[in-house]
Amino acid sequence: MFSKEKRKRKRNLICLYLLLKTISPFLSLAGVLMLSPYSQPPQILLQSSSLGNTSVFSKSYNGNCSKSPGSNLVFFPKLSLSTMIPADKKKVSFSYPKDISHLIHKQGIGLVEKHNGLRIKEQKQESVKFDAKASRLQVEKLLDAIRALPFKGRTEILDVFGKDGEIPSISDFNDLLMALVIANELDLALNMYSDVSTLGLVPDSWTFSIVIRCHCKRNDADEAKRVLDRMLENGLNPNVVTFTTLINSFCKKGKLQKAYEVIDVMNTIGCQPNVQTYNCLLKGLCYIGKVEEAYEILEDIKKSSIEPDIYTYTAMMDGFCKVGRSEEAMQLLNEAIEMGLTPNVVTFNTLIDGYSKEGRPLQGVGVLKKMKQRNCMPDIISYSTLLHGLLVWRKIKTALRIYEEMVRNGFEVDEKLMNSLLRGLCRKFLKDNELLNDAYQVFEKMKERTVVIHHSTYSLVIQAFSTGKKVDDALSNIHRMIKDGYVPRIITINTVIRAFCKEGRVDKALSILVLMFETRKFPSITSYDIMIRELNRQGMCRVASNVYGAALVRGVVPNQKPQQ
Repeated sequence: MFSKEKRKRKRNLICLYLLLKTISPFLSLAGVLMLSPYSQPPQILLQSSSLGNTSVFSKSYNGNCSKSPGSNLVFFPKLSLSTMIPADKKKVSFSYPKDISHLIHKQGIGLVEKHNGLRIKEQKQESVKFDAKASRLQVEKLLDAIRALPFKGRTEILDVFGKDGEIPSISDFNDLLMALVIANELDLALNMYSDVSTLGLVPDSWTFSIVIRCHCKRNDADEAKRVLDRMLENGLNPNVVTFTTLINSFCKKGKLQKAYEVIDVMNTIGCQPNVQTYNCLLKGLCYIGKVEEAYEILEDIKKSSIEPDIYTYTAMMDGFCKVGRSEEAMQLLNEAIEMGLTPNVVTFNTLIDGYSKEGRPLQGVGVLKKMKQRNCMPDIISYSTLLHGLLVWRKIKTALRIYEEMVRNGFEVDEKLMNSLLRGLCRKFLKDNELLNDAYQVFEKMKERTVVIHHSTYSLVIQAFSTGKKVDDALSNIHRMIKDGYVPRIITINTVIRAFCKEGRVDKALSILVLMFETRKFPSITSYDIMIRELNRQGMCRVASNVYGAALVRGVVPNQKPQQ
């Protein structure tokens, strides 16, 4: 007899299996599209490091593109179901239980009993009417169901296969394998693949393709290549998407020779590379600095029957920008526009980043303006990259204007940029005696947002406030600085002491000396000299003598002597 817990787990696994069967056609499409369960609409994710850590191309079916920090270049090939789904997908029998069959039809899934997945001909007919949003929701149900299982339960998923005398098909196997890959259960997927023979199943081209993608997702392109070799040995040919996935995996590691070897295999079996294949190769060349060779590929693409897309141009532009040739990148942008291609936010961000790195951030401001003229709205990356470049190259007034535009447009400036901007404003004031009020407003904004204020930022703010006759604010920020765990520098302390003495407020200046003793940051000769000089000026000779004596006790001999 099974325990209650075991019966419950078995019931959950069977429900998971039935859910898999219910959404099998959706999973087939999702597998082809490499659907990411928590991303934007269905995507093919062919990741590459060719653009370093700054650029991401993410094109969904509605044509939108986005870029995020710390990500890689992503391409989305134009695919059709007829080229993506292997011809050896077989129709097998399966009868849905009566208690769920009416729900299947009620939900409009369009399945009939004794039908497992759509055949290729039917898929072509249904692809036009396919509701991508509905498919995404259905696939996410399966992925959530897998994630909800405890790890041990996940490893028992296969136990459900073959129950009740029914032998699972390779199609069922592939659907579950793809679901595990999508759910990032990569080890479990590979363990499942290693057990395929125990189920009496023979892997087909789709099985091998999924496993190749799984290894690429694990950043193990060499193992993926070995799977490709086994696939070819078994007389099965991958499609261009599988080849491109593997080529991209090699390119993002800078292994261009390996990528060329895969292209040679494609030529051998008569599988023609598409623009996405060449894009991956082009990005890989730019990644290792072979920009001229990449440009030759772009020229070859333009002379062939393959039309370059905006990702081709953006990748090449990024390659030029990385080697300090942003003007040539701008020429490519104009060429792409003349061809009728629509630059996306990543295309423009590439140029902004290039100009900033070359020390010409004001050119980046021009790119930002061009974006808006072409109805391509800047994103957080656009503004942050431009603001960073302006601050690095000390274009403080322009940086302040870009910051204010960011805030108006609802973007939140990160901690590092806020600190850099505030330091820049304070330096500008200390040098040119302007922008103090702007610095004060930015500082107040940082405190409202509880942004972490760096030690060097505090120091410059205190110095600027002291020089700008906001000495009480300077003193309060010394206390705030200490409360935050920082120890003020001597030069910062002396600036505030000097400011109070200049205003004749020796009591406040003396309180700072006491504060220094409390924090064990002992005053310097300069600190004592400033105090004694001001005390002498005000005729407070006895107090001056006390300060002088305190200095001697600490082993410091001030240059200024108290008046007799």
